[in-house]
This record gives sequence, C-alpha cells and structure tokens, in this order.
Amino acid sequence: MSDHAIPPIAGYEAEILALVQQAGPVALPQTNLNLEQIRSGFACALHMHQPTIPAGANGELISHLQYMLEHPGEGDNHNAEPFAHCYKRLADIIPQLIQEGCNPRIMLDYSGNLLWGVEQMGRHDILEALKKLACDPTLQPHVEWLGTFWSHAVAPSTPIPDLKLQILAWQHQFAALFGHEALQRVKGFSPPEMHLPNHPDTLYELVKALRECGYRWLLVQEHSVENPDGSGLRHEQKYIPNQLVARNSSGEEVSITALIKTQGSDTKLVGQMQPCYEAMGLGRQVLGATTVPSLVSQIADGENGGVMMNEFPPAFIQAHRTIAAQGDDPGTVAINGTEYLQLLGAAGVGCGDFPPIQAVHQRKLWQQLSGPPSPATTEAAIARLQASDPSFSMAGASWTNNLSWVEGYANVLEPLARLSADFHRLFDEQVAQDPSFTKGGPYQQALLHLLLLETSCFRYWGQGTWTDYASEIHRRGVAAISNAQLSGAFNLRSAKTRTNPA
Repeated sequence: MSDHAIPPIAGYEAEILALVQQAGPVALPQTNLNLEQIRSGFACALHMHQPTIPAGANGELISHLQYMLEHPGEGDNHNAEPFAHCYKRLADIIPQLIQEGCNPRIMLDYSGNLLWGVEQMGRHDILEALKKLACDPTLQPHVEWLGTFWSHAVAPSTPIPDLKLQILAWQHQFAALFGHEALQRVKGFSPPEMHLPNHPDTLYELVKALRECGYRWLLVQEHSVENPDGSGLRHEQKYIPNQLVARNSSGEEVSITALIKTQGSDTKLVGQMQPCYEAMGLGRQVLGATTVPSLVSQIADGENGGVMMNEFPPAFIQAHRTIAAQGDDPGTVAINGTEYLQLLGAAGVGCGDFPPIQAVHQRKLWQQLSGPPSPATTEAAIARLQASDPSFSMAGASWTNNLSWVEGYANVLEPLARLSADFHRLFDEQVAQDPSFTKGGPYQQALLHLLLLETSCFRYWGQGTWTDYASEIHRRGVAAISNAQLSGAFNLRSAKTRTNPA
C-alpha cells in the first residue's frame, strides 16, 4: 500500500481560490451542440463514495472499499470488486460510444474519501481511468466533473466554519490528482445526499463559500426548495435553471444558479436512463426574451445496488444509440450542466432570467418577522415555529425525508461540534496571521480528523459499528489538536510541509 498518511487537503488555499475564480468558457469552445436545434436535454450525474474508517490491520485509516476487499465474507462485501469496476468503467464506455458516432454526456461526483482511498490502495487501474476521464482532451466535451464536500458531509449538520474547509479540501485533492486545468473546469457542485440547508445562516454561508470557491451552480432536490411565496416549484419550472437566493439572519443575500433534480432517490431513474426518455416528451420553454430547451437533471449512486452495477451500462449505451439514430438533428440530446448553462448564456439568457427560489420553509420563517431580521429575532421566530408547527423544520431537506442525520445522533454531533470549535479556536488566528500555516503537518492531521468525523455514513446506519468508528476518529482528532499544542506546531520552520498539489 502506498504511503498516503495525509491526503492533499490543505496548504494551497490562496493558489486554488485564485485559480478557480479565473473566468473561462469551459464548455463553449468544445461543445458540438447547437442550442437552437435542441428541443430538450437530459443531464445525468453519477455519485461515487466510500468512507474512510479506522479499520486497518493496526487501526489505520483505510477506505471502506479496502475493508470490503479484505473481509469478503461480511454482508455484501463480495461486491467490492464490482464496485471498483464501476469507479472506472466510464473510461471505456464513453470512448466506445464516441467511436460509434454517438454524442454521450455524463457528470461525475467522486468524494475526496474515495479518491484518497483509491490512492491508498494503489489501485492504479482506477486512477488511470479517472485521469483519462478528467484530462483527456477528446473526452472533455463529454465528461463533466462536479465538486462536492471532501468527506461526504451533509451540509445542514456541518459546523458553519467547516463548510468552506470541506469544499477546499476536495479542490486540493482533485488538483493533486488531475492538475490545475482540470480543476478550473469544475463549475458545478453536488451536495452529498442532496442535502440542502434551510437554516438561513447555514445556507447563506454555504452559497457564499461555493461562490468564493469558483462554483457557478449546484444541483438541488426539487422538494428541498420553494418559490418566494412558499409554493412548490411548478412542473415546468423543474426543467429550467432557477436562481437559489440565500438570505441570512442579518438580511444579507447571496445567490447561485440551481439545476433541479426531480423525483426521489430511486437509482432506477438513472440506472434505466429514465431522464433520457422523459426528456423526449418535453419541449422548449420561454425564458427571458427567448425559448430554451427543457432539461431533465438526475443523479444516482454510480455503483450501489444491482441496477447501477448491472443494468446501467447497457441502458446508458442504448439511450445514446437511440439518440444517435435520430440523425444529425436530434430534438433531444445528452448535455452536461455547465455546457447547458453556458450555451444559454451565449444565447443571452442569464441568471437574471431564472426564477428565484429559496430553501424550503423560508417563507414561513420570514413571515414571522415584522421588521428587519437580526440573529436574535430570527432565532426567536424559529423557536416559535418549531413550537407551534409540527411540519416546520430547520434540519434541511435531502433526497429522502425518511432518514435524519441529526435525530438520535447526539453522541456523534456533540463531540463533532466540540472538535470543530477547538480546531478553530486553536488554528484560525494562526492561519489568519500566516496563511502558509496550513502546510504544516500538525494542522493537516487535525483537519483530516475533523473532516472525517463529519462523514455522513457515521450518521446513516444507526448506532453500532459506524458510530464506534466516529468515536475513534473523534478521539484521534482530540489527540491531534493536543499534540499540535504541545509539539511546537506553531513554529512553521519545524512543521513538515507537502509539495504543491499540481
């Protein structure tokens, strides 16, 4: 196994922020789609993730995929190698379709945990496939990578100061693997579990961090948002871009474009390429001063379950062959998110033309305030609504309302909040005084354990092994912070640094 004791998650924040803010057309120089000829489109994304767990031979941090491979007799661990194949198979499928004369598209969302784990395991077959998908110029018009949180944290229950750390850590990891040019092309963001915060301050800080980190749009679940009047999205509104407006408890606003993921979490939607066939029944819509193609946006786990492991590849291939059979002027096309938005922009349609939306329950909240909002009046309004309205929640919304990443997990969330507070109390002033402090090994050790503790998997499978993993990561995180205090970590000359991720 390769020596990857600390993944590339920090150290070059200023360089990365400058890089991703550089304006560039990304898709327009390479796209072979003509917006005027398109009646409708579909944008499919595949989400890939394996958590990091303290379960190596001597308690080392390893990928859950590695654990599955080493313990094939437990549960469904026999699927480990099929999962590994799913992580790399698009590098074969996309070129095959191009060679056949098809015009495929796919968006890819890989967690930082998974990318690091593949490195740890020395799976060069997977790494080479991913590098092809990220860097091969012939594939760039067809493959779009989406950013995400490094450790698959769910935003509503992640401490606000850590949202940007998660975003930047993923960008560090991606740049280290695939280079700066590949990172510059990443303009869309995929929130883990499609979990969108609806607390005004959390949502505001998330959108602000996304914009500061160079993102121009994000994917949101249809029932996690509402119109300004509190109504659900109109049917046709789900198939055009919307503008997500985040207003915090002090009245400040920031916004970002949102593409709407329709329907629920059923992987059959993507596994059987339902978005393609739904798009074939849709037409153009009026937007701004023109008409634009309707867009069906969907995301599913890329490896999880029999449908995605077995049915997706032939269904994906057949859908693109069906479109290719329509000839040179297909009414329905596969199209990626940034490509779609930049084509709209070139046609004179921009974010000012997109319907404004907000996170669910915002209307109820703002109606409770009689004057300008403040943190105190906002929290008081939230408390009144929670006491009087059983349907009101500030826990956010995700791909399903049947699971909570908060209820019943105080034994994970309370230590997490303390570790986050201790981390920022110890390091924030040092980083503010000298940004290169993030290159230090003690800082990165503490950051790694903080990010890992925020992994959603530790609050998905119920109490037991997974919450035990969280307790052990928390213990190591506390130790990392203590060691940083005791070891002279605040003398940068004695801190171990890592090389540039590019």
